[in-house]
Amino acid sequence: MMSRLCQRRWYLAPAKNVEAVVSFSDGSKMKLNSGKLAKLADGSAVAQIGDTSVMVAAVGKSKTTSNSFMPLTVDYRQKAAAAGRIPTNYLRRELGPTEREILTSRLIDRSVRPLFPVGYGCETQLMCNLLSVDGCNDPDIMSINAASCALSLSDIPWNGPVGAVRVGLIDNELRVNPTRKEQLHSQMNLVVTAANQNLVVMLEGSCDLILQDILLKAIKFGVRECQHIIQEIIHLQKMIGKTKREVDAKSLPPDEVVSAMKSLCELRIKEIFKDFSLDKLQRDNAISAIRLDVLEHVRSSFATVDISLLNEAFTKLTKTILRNQILEEKIRCDGRGITDLRNISCEIDLHKPLHGSSLFQRGQTQVFCTVAFDSIDSALKSDPLSVLTGGIKEKNFFLHYEFPPYATNETGRVGSFGRRELGHGALAEKSLRSVVPKDFPFTIRLTSEVLESNGSSSMASVCGGSLALMDAGVPISSPAAGVAVGLVTKYTGSDTKHLEDYVILTDILGIEDFMGDMDFKLAGTKKEITALQVDTKVPGLPLKVVNEAVVQACEAKNQILNIMRETIEKPRFQKKENWPVSEKIQVPVHKRSKFLGYGGGNVKRLLAEVGVQLTQLDDTTYYVFAPNSSAMDEAKELINEFLADEREPELEFGAIYTANIVEVRDTGVMVTLYPNMPPALLHNSQLDQRKIHHPSALGLEVGQELQVKYFGRDPVNGALRISRKVLLTPTISIVKNLKDSGSTPSQL
Repeated sequence: MMSRLCQRRWYLAPAKNVEAVVSFSDGSKMKLNSGKLAKLADGSAVAQIGDTSVMVAAVGKSKTTSNSFMPLTVDYRQKAAAAGRIPTNYLRRELGPTEREILTSRLIDRSVRPLFPVGYGCETQLMCNLLSVDGCNDPDIMSINAASCALSLSDIPWNGPVGAVRVGLIDNELRVNPTRKEQLHSQMNLVVTAANQNLVVMLEGSCDLILQDILLKAIKFGVRECQHIIQEIIHLQKMIGKTKREVDAKSLPPDEVVSAMKSLCELRIKEIFKDFSLDKLQRDNAISAIRLDVLEHVRSSFATVDISLLNEAFTKLTKTILRNQILEEKIRCDGRGITDLRNISCEIDLHKPLHGSSLFQRGQTQVFCTVAFDSIDSALKSDPLSVLTGGIKEKNFFLHYEFPPYATNETGRVGSFGRRELGHGALAEKSLRSVVPKDFPFTIRLTSEVLESNGSSSMASVCGGSLALMDAGVPISSPAAGVAVGLVTKYTGSDTKHLEDYVILTDILGIEDFMGDMDFKLAGTKKEITALQVDTKVPGLPLKVVNEAVVQACEAKNQILNIMRETIEKPRFQKKENWPVSEKIQVPVHKRSKFLGYGGGNVKRLLAEVGVQLTQLDDTTYYVFAPNSSAMDEAKELINEFLADEREPELEFGAIYTANIVEVRDTGVMVTLYPNMPPALLHNSQLDQRKIHHPSALGLEVGQELQVKYFGRDPVNGALRISRKVLLTPTISIVKNLKDSGSTPSQL
């Protein structure tokens, strides 16, 4: 009987819960566990550092889609409950994704997408659930590692695992996964995702003017730390990992069909890629014409072949021809060499009403940038949960990136911004943030509108944004520029681990980005680096290739800066006429109510009539922002008018004045010392040497006059401090009567 019960318990036992602990070089640890939560998903894992925990669940469908791209969806959502908070919106629940959620989702996507096998087209989703937040450790790094662990343990085909760490630079020392407070003092915020054998998969970082050598050391350091995570995930995979599904590779046309297609179009495509007079649209139209002609001829001979397969075969053939031309002849489709830049032109001060403007043209990529100044109240404020999870609380400089459909000769929906636009804008903003002064007296909004696009519009936004800031007179520490670098590789056979040959391309075109293996973006000043972003389309790159790309990108960046200096070398010294102005004014505490007006009426009047904004800095100091100097002059007149109503004679400390009783209260009498004065309270404790419970005990009535001594104003509320009690002594002092008919407040 006992044995049967034990046997039954064994069958009802829950799934095995396993845990691994990753130890980093500095002694910090990260926990990875699986088998306890979300057991119905294809794979799930929880990553934890400190008291911050993130669970990622992976689910992949078994049916292959007809999409030509990998249908991967990553959803990272911040949960207020994870931080012990309640959302502050009117529904008191999580609404649409925030900017930080979208950027973190992109970070995870870019870290895992390159490792899906070629031909895998099943719809796959990664859901990142924030379980707890301690306010010290950022959950984004844990999300990447949990996603890697969940995919590795699942039966979803994936050539992982990968590991991810954040690298900081604090006191010239590299630090792995710094806390939120440590990041405030860090000169670097670099996220490194690496695969086994020290292969770089993804890089994302911003730097506070870091030298090239330090960046290369940080990348190498991060890749080495990632290996600790990878080994622990491999250990978990051996323990409880599921057997991977067979990849249902997309079928290809028969060999005779591919051969017929190749004979019909190979020479024609080569001629197009060697016709260096063609621009983007002409080249695309020529390739499209060949595609239609070839598909028509092939369909006439092989009517049973699916047209979608023929399209894919033609695209693959076109890609092979372009890549072979670059690898073998070192010539690109626009005639440039491997390290040559496209033609660059710059313009500034395009429209007089703007605080700053620029037009940056690089080949067929054209970006129009504008700068607008506003008051410090217009600073961009993050939601509380984003601040807790590592975001910036308030930004007085931010960049908005726009990519309208006409930039690529297309039609589309206008108004909403997508994940791509948000990501490109965030990268350009990080590239310029280090050179913008932190104590600038205004909020700066930099907009970048892409008017034409043929590759690297985000880096063109960095160049155009730097020009616009200098045109606006923002005292940036140094001009900044950005460039995109591409890569074409050749591997031995079908093994993507043995790199046979490669070519790094400077200033890539859109077609080189689409058909290449890497999108490497780097921005910085003449000597330093401010931002970096690397995306790969192969399962990782050796450190040698990444290091060469950094060096080549820095050389190109410096060439671009030399061209930009021909237009404007440093920030405009003489301010434009439309520059906003700001001042700080002092208002005594007792005049504050009259200055602000009833219900803030004076503040609203300043904003409505002259466009001037008031911001209270402390009890007596106000920040006044005006859109221009003439508006400030008008505002000063109104402010003087507000304060004129409160004009009063200067009272002398210790002097004796004649006061008039205007009201009798239980606590004392209300008196005035001069006409139009707001009544002040003379408390019962200051009426007589004896203890008085009510003014009537002394026979005081409205209209009587008293002598009182003045002791200044209360430093907290600005109320007058006066006393009659101290005068009831033999000491005789001079009495000052401010009620004389010949004296008025304006004359004193």
